[in-house]
Order: sequence, then C-alpha cells, then structure tokens
Amino acid sequence: MDSHFLGLTAIVTLGYQFTFFIITALFRFDKVTDFAGGTNFIILAILTLVLKGSWHFRQVVLSLFVVIWGLRLGLFLLMRILQWGEDRRFDDKRDNLGKLAIFWILQAIWVWTVSLPVTVVNASDKQPSVQAQDIIGWIMWIIGILVEITADQQKLAFKNSPENRGKWCSAGLWKYSRHPNYFGEILLWWGVFLASTPVLEGAEWLVVFGPVFITLLLLFVSGIPLLEASGDKKFGNVAAYRSYKRKTSPLILLPPGLYGSLPQWFKTILLFEFPLYSRNLFLKKS
Repeated sequence: MDSHFLGLTAIVTLGYQFTFFIITALFRFDKVTDFAGGTNFIILAILTLVLKGSWHFRQVVLSLFVVIWGLRLGLFLLMRILQWGEDRRFDDKRDNLGKLAIFWILQAIWVWTVSLPVTVVNASDKQPSVQAQDIIGWIMWIIGILVEITADQQKLAFKNSPENRGKWCSAGLWKYSRHPNYFGEILLWWGVFLASTPVLEGAEWLVVFGPVFITLLLLFVSGIPLLEASGDKKFGNVAAYRSYKRKTSPLILLPPGLYGSLPQWFKTILLFEFPLYSRNLFLKKS
C-alpha cells in the first residue's frame, strides 16, 4: 500500500514527462519544457489532495501554494520562450536523443523530489492545528513568490527595452542580488517544507531533501553557475560589470554598499559567493 503516495506520484511524473519528451523528440518542439515542469507540480498537488480526501486546512493551503507557483512559473516561462524563440538550453540536445532523454529524466526527478513535502502532507493522517511553523512557512512562501515574480517581471521589462540591448540587468531587485528570482524560489520552497514539519514523523523528515535539492540545483548545477558563466563571457571585459559583480550579492538581497565592504571569506561562507561563479573572469585575467 502506497500510504504516502510516493510510488503513485513517481509513476505519474515519469509518465507525464515521458509524454512531453516524445513530443520534443518527434517534433523538435522544446518550447513546452518549462510548462511541462510547472504543470506537473500542479498535477501532483491536486491528485494527492483529492485522493486523500481529508481536505485539512494545511493540506489545502500548501496545495494551493503549489498550484499558484506552478501556474505562474509555467505560463511565464512558456510565454517568454514563445516571445524569444528557441530555448538555447537545447542547442546541443535537439539532435542528440541521449542528452535529450537525460534532460527529461532530470526534470522528472526535480518535480518528484521538490514536491515531496506537499505529497507527504497530503497523504498524512496526522493533521494538528495550525502552529508557528505553519505561519512562518507561509510568510516565507509569500515573500519568496513576491520576490520571484517581481524579479522576473523587472528582468523581462529590462530586456524588452531597446535601450538596454547588450546590457546586463541591474535594475530593481537586480541591484541588490545578481539572482533575486532564485532567492525567491529557494525561500518559498523552504517555506513549504517548514509548514509541513508539524505533520512529519520519523523517516518522513527525509522530505527535507526537496528544498535541499532545489537549493543545490540552483547554487551548483543549472542555475547560478550557468548564468554567471554566460554573463562573464558577454561582459567580463567591462569594468562596470566587474564592479557590479564585486558589489552585488549572488543570491540574498543586500545593499551593494554593505555587500561590497564585506570580507571575501564572509561572502564565501555565509553569502554563497563561491569561486566557481567567477572562474571565467579569472581565466580572462590570465
């Protein structure tokens, strides 16, 4: 008996992502990738909520959070890629079925893993009344999604302005963080986890791997490292860009004057300013 819906959500996720993989492979249509990811989260949240049928307040709130996040992100990224054209992440994958398959497998793992806190909450028979962890977690989610939405819209507006062509975005929240959208993303998923903790018992605490996974993914794999490398390649020889990187936090929103004055060891240990984010600049110097 799959009492936590783990097997069911894994099967549904693999089937859903496999369907879009086939569409991408057969028709070379990769514009639906982010839409497939975002909507998969929604399917898992609604499916587990309805199957359990207890409709506890905590279950409804967290499921609603996932639906709002998934719809917003999926539609935003879909409209953006339709506006900009092809998804450059697939430039080396469209003619390589193996690489394409690996991408979709990783996306399935991402969806299933990050959904774990909500999946387990929706499956749980233990539903205590609202506690401090719930409220703090909900506040974290609200702040996180507002930061993410604001940052995405500010960057989109910046890029759509002809006068900003060929420039890096340093407007709005991007003045205080080089990746404010990722800060919002990480914050909201840790909020979801925190709000799930009143329900967790024993091995169920392993759902912490959900927010840990998204944090590690954005910090070290497909998030910040790729964008930093791209920015360094385009603007690494521009003094103003180097100054922007030196004075602007990579993730957490901080005033540039404060961040720029902090010692490097403090930035590295506590503020995620890892050497790999500037290795291309170091190469340019040599």
